[in-house]
This record gives sequence, C-alpha cells and structure tokens, in this order.
Amino acid sequence: MKKKKGKTNNRKATRSDSSGKAEKAKSEATREAKTLRREKVPFDKPGNFLYPIPAVMVSCGTMEKPNIITIAWTGTICSDPAMVSISVRPERYSHDIIQESGEFVINLTTRKLVRACDYCGVKSGRDVDKFAETHLTPEPSHEVSCPSIAESPVSIECKVKQMISLGSHDMFIAEVLSVSVDSSYIDSKGRFMMNKTDLACYSHGDYLALGKKIGSFGFSVRKKRPAKRR
Repeated sequence: MKKKKGKTNNRKATRSDSSGKAEKAKSEATREAKTLRREKVPFDKPGNFLYPIPAVMVSCGTMEKPNIITIAWTGTICSDPAMVSISVRPERYSHDIIQESGEFVINLTTRKLVRACDYCGVKSGRDVDKFAETHLTPEPSHEVSCPSIAESPVSIECKVKQMISLGSHDMFIAEVLSVSVDSSYIDSKGRFMMNKTDLACYSHGDYLALGKKIGSFGFSVRKKRPAKRR
C-alpha cells in the first residue's frame, strides 16, 4: 500500500509541476503582451495597410508574344481546390491578355529577381519586350499556353474561373492547375525547401528580403520534448 501511495504522490507532484509551468508560461505571455501594447491613432484615410505581401511576376500571353506584369495584390483564397487571385487595373496591358486567354502564371520573386520585378511593374508591355529587357527566359508551362519564367524558383500555373470588377482593380479568381519548382531546392526526402530560395516581399513601397526563421506553424502550443538523459 505504501508503494501505491508513493506512486500517487509522484503523480500529484508531476501534475503540480506541470500546472506550475503552465501558470508560469501564462504569466510570462501576459507580461510580454503588456510590453507590446502601444497607443494607436487613426492614420489618414482608410487604405491598404496589409503588409508585407508577395511581389510576384505574372506571365501571360503566348510563347511567341509573352508578357510580364508585376502584381502585389495577390494571394491564396482556397486550399481545396487550390485557388488564388490577382487584382489588375483594367487599363493595364496585361489585363485584356489575361481576360481573353483565361490563363496566367504566378512566378515568385527572389532577391536576385527584384530589379526585374520592379521593372516589369513600371514599364508597359505595349512599349517594351519585358523578357528581353530583363534578360528573363520564357519557358513552356505544363498546363497553360502562356509561358513561365525560367529564373523563378516557383511557377504557379492558373486558369481563370471568374473576374470580379471591384473598383480600381478587377480581381481574377483562378484555379491552380500546376506548380513547377527549382529541383535544386528539393531535399533528399522530396521536400521543397521554399525558405531557402531567398524570397522577397513588398512592404509599403519597399522590397524586402525575408529574414531569419522565428517560428513554425503550431509552435505556440507544441509541447517541448524532454531532454535526453546522458
């Protein structure tokens, strides 16, 4: 009986210890939250302050007459089926190309591609051959007729399902038909190492390189593994 009592006491001690750690973690989180609080004031008129965001090069047209438009208003809108959106001003040269063909390719931008990305956002395909001017390479896509950009580490081929006129921009809602990646970033287990590609983003007028890893999905609730005994 004493032996059982000892086990019971040990369980109680373990639960007490776990409870104590949980309270300590909660207390530390509360203190951290308090240090992060700042006074906020209304700033100017309501606008697009959702930053940082991807700055992507969207390729469209054909292999014979390809074009690139830089898009910042883009994002994932559904997981299954995989769907994305891009928003384009109606007066842009690429708008009618995408509307008529119903296809486009989203090409992710890296640090080395930022200059080309910016150029494709300020120059019009009506006036210049953007592929030639930026020394980028159009390559055949797998599921759509418009080209992908060979230098981009990730090319997302899309089929337009719907266009919605919103105001300054028209939103093209599209289904992802195929994704091509740079094979040099696939590890021995077949995983694509996205964060090794040196991706760039756009924030309030500036291009930024992504920084160091500060967490991963679910880390806030993940239990720490007990240290191995030596």
